Amino acid sequence: MVDPDRQLVFQARGVTKVYDMGEVQVHALRGVDLELYAGELVVMLGPSGSGKSTLLNILGGLDTATDGFVGYLDSDLTRASQRELTEFRRHHVGFVFQFYNLIPSLTARENVAIVTEIARDPMTPEDALALVELGDRLDHFPSQLSGGQQQRVAIARAIAKNPQVLLCDEPTGALDSETGVIVLEALDRVNRELGTTTAVITHNVTIGGMADRVIKMGDGKVTDVLVNQTKKQPHEMHW
Repeated sequence: MVDPDRQLVFQARGVTKVYDMGEVQVHALRGVDLELYAGELVVMLGPSGSGKSTLLNILGGLDTATDGFVGYLDSDLTRASQRELTEFRRHHVGFVFQFYNLIPSLTARENVAIVTEIARDPMTPEDALALVELGDRLDHFPSQLSGGQQQRVAIARAIAKNPQVLLCDEPTGALDSETGVIVLEALDRVNRELGTTTAVITHNVTIGGMADRVIKMGDGKVTDVLVNQTKKQPHEMHW
């Protein structure tokens, strides 16, 4: 069970999302209830089309719910303006996506510095890259880095602004198992050492073993929530 004294970071109640696709309405979320707590690592598990990316985007302020309530700490994201959502994303949330979105003409250090220059209380690019064990690749360009190294630069960029929350959408989706484990080790280290509330979306059931809780999704709903009494280390997982 989640420690009842642990701070509630996100709360979702009855969240729906409907997309109008011409004459067709697509129901991406159908009344989702969810809590995320400070410092926990949660894996959101489900097949493609289950609604997990839509939910992550709404929690991160990249999208808004059609109906329902989404709260972040003492803020009501449901009623936030676009400007307020931009401020929320800038100062509170780090994002990691399946594709690294690095700027090819900038070094690893410079890719991370883009974020630190606009953050309120950033760590240095060097410290962020050291945390993902890339301190020896500071001046390498993306083309000089492997896929796993590029994804770790993307993680460093996401955490360099010291966000309270790290939201990761299929962070190992473009990687082989061995490289994916290295990326998951970086995420696990960030969660443990910085205490960053971390949510990882995946369709890979194995990755659920490293989570405090596994939130299963299907057809736009939360179908089950499992608590891991014993968490696996990323290096123990293979797929």
